[in-house]
Amino acid sequence: MDPSAVFHDFLTQVDASLHAQLGGEAPSPEDTLLVAARHLVLGGGKRARPMLVKIFADSLQFSDPRLVTVGSAAELIHAASLLHDDVVDAGMFRRGKPTVNARWGNTVSVLSGDLVLSSGLLELARADPRLGTLALATVQEMTRAAIDEVQARGNLDLPLPAHRAIGEGKTGSLFGFCGRSVAILAGNDDAAHRFDTFGRRIGVAFQMADDVRDITGTDEGKPQYADLSSRTPNLPVLLACARDPKLKRRIGEAWHYGSLGVDKVRELGTAVLVSGALDHAIAMMNRELDAAADVLGEYGHTPLGQNLLRWARTLAQGMTLKGAA
Repeated sequence: MDPSAVFHDFLTQVDASLHAQLGGEAPSPEDTLLVAARHLVLGGGKRARPMLVKIFADSLQFSDPRLVTVGSAAELIHAASLLHDDVVDAGMFRRGKPTVNARWGNTVSVLSGDLVLSSGLLELARADPRLGTLALATVQEMTRAAIDEVQARGNLDLPLPAHRAIGEGKTGSLFGFCGRSVAILAGNDDAAHRFDTFGRRIGVAFQMADDVRDITGTDEGKPQYADLSSRTPNLPVLLACARDPKLKRRIGEAWHYGSLGVDKVRELGTAVLVSGALDHAIAMMNRELDAAADVLGEYGHTPLGQNLLRWARTLAQGMTLKGAA
């Protein structure tokens, strides 16, 4: 069953909010930034963050119109990070179609990302100043993690804790924001801490699953081995190199000296694929999911709290199972 199906009504409200913030039903075709933003934001995506907002709220049996604002803002913050990342990575495809920077250029992609980000932050500040402040701190953490990832390029000796910290900052911090925001609105300080930690853990698990998909080539919106092409040491690559010093040397030489053509990337990617590193990466992902379950405490023992765990496992493990198929 599609995990988004049970959240249909809430996601419909979130999508309506996103449409309204990005020009409504009939935006001016001359507004390049809005047209570019809509190309990404309204053109697909799992809506994982809005789903997470809803299921956090359900676990507290909490309802508030501002939850839609939190869900749409989280989606806009995520979209802004993608618009900026595609410039940094020179990405050409996102969600199965050309990226904004590939279609309109880097300037439009950067400024469109700024517009999307400021739109989300402004709506949050209007809904509750506490959420606006929390979102700003989250964006700051995401930004620092993004530069850490850039500076780690080409480094096959990147320690696994440092790699994990990048995943927590880039992905987990925004998942944690979703949980903390719901708990703040509900006035539940204990849940705020637990939901933030839970979100960070599952964010790391999602990043690990995404790393696996890069090697298996099952992300329909990106080419296989994109991380190898960009000299990004993702989790399976680091684990494969730790297992096989010769493979580490081959990848290091290709990254440092060689021209990374399609054939070379495929050769190295295949070596990672058959190294056994994928099983290790999936096991690490499952440990993150188990740790996330532990941190929920009493909230994970209720039927509604169990939905949080099922949601996280369904999405994260589904990504890797698709990769194994």
